[in-house]
Amino acid sequence: MTSNPAIADSNELIRLRYAAKELSNFPKLQARQMLAGGHRSQFRGRGMDFDQVRLYQPGDDVRSIDWRVTARTQVPHTKVFIEERERPILIISDLRSSMFFGSQRLKSVVACEVSAALAWAGLGINDRVGGVIFGAQDQLEIKPKRSHHSALQFIRGLQNFSQALLEPQQDKLDLATILEESRRLALPGSTVFIVSDFHDLNSTCEPHLYALAKHCNINFCQVTDKLERQLPKPAHYSVTNGKRQVVLDTSDKQLRDSFTHQFTQRENFIQKLCEQLGAGLLTFDTTKPVMQLLAKAYGKRRSARNFN
Repeated sequence: MTSNPAIADSNELIRLRYAAKELSNFPKLQARQMLAGGHRSQFRGRGMDFDQVRLYQPGDDVRSIDWRVTARTQVPHTKVFIEERERPILIISDLRSSMFFGSQRLKSVVACEVSAALAWAGLGINDRVGGVIFGAQDQLEIKPKRSHHSALQFIRGLQNFSQALLEPQQDKLDLATILEESRRLALPGSTVFIVSDFHDLNSTCEPHLYALAKHCNINFCQVTDKLERQLPKPAHYSVTNGKRQVVLDTSDKQLRDSFTHQFTQRENFIQKLCEQLGAGLLTFDTTKPVMQLLAKAYGKRRSARNFN
C-alpha cells in the first residue's frame, strides 16, 4: 500500500534512527547560524560546572589556577570543576494549519522528520528526550525520558498530528501561547528545539523566548518552502485557504516585489532575534533532505568552512 505523501510515515521516522547515529557532535558543539552571514550563536551544551577553590596540589592543571584568589592570599589556589548536570532535550513541534503547505513536500512532513531525527540523536548520546506536539486543536506532551518507548510514542504522535491536518481546522493556539506553554514544560538546563515555520513569530513571542533563554539552550529549526520566498512564474492561479477561493495574478510586479520583501523582512527578524537570544538557527528547505543539514551541523564530517 502506497503511503500518503501528505502524512508523515512513522516507519520512515523510525528509520531516521540509523541516520541519526552519524550526528556524533549532537548537541555538544556550539550551534552556528546556517544562513547567509554565518553568525556564531551561544549554544552552551555540556561542559564542566565550577565547584570550589582549594589549595593547589602537585599535578593540578596550571590552567585551572585561580589567579585572583592566589594573588589575594599569596598561596596558589586552583579551581575545581564537576561534570555538568545532564541537559534534557525538549522538542517543540509545531503542526498547526500553516504547516500543511509545500510546493514539493509539505512543511508538516519535513517538520516531523526534523523532530524525529533530533529525538533519535538525543537518545543516541544517552540523553533524556521529550517532546510537545502542537496541532490545530490539540497538543501531546511526552516527558523527557531515556527511553525508546517514549521516542516511538513521540513518533506516533507526529504521524497522527500530521494526518489530522488533512481536515482543515481553525488553529486554537498562536505561537506566543505555544511558547508560554513551553516555559512550563522546559526544565532548567534543557536544550530546547523549536520546529516551526514561525509564520506568526512577533513581538508578543519575545518575552516568552527571553524567559526560556535564561534557563535553557534554544534552537530554532525553521521549515520553509520556495513558494514562500518567491511567487511562482507569472500566470493566474486559483488559491484557497479552505474557506475562500481567489485568483492570484503573479504577473503583477508590485505584488511579486511586495511578497518577496515581506519574506525577507521576516527572515531578518528571525535572524536578529536569534542573535539577541543567543539561540541556534537551522533553516530546512522542503526541497532538500533533512539529514543533509543536520549532518552539516552535527555530523562527524562537518566542514569547518560552513561555520565560519
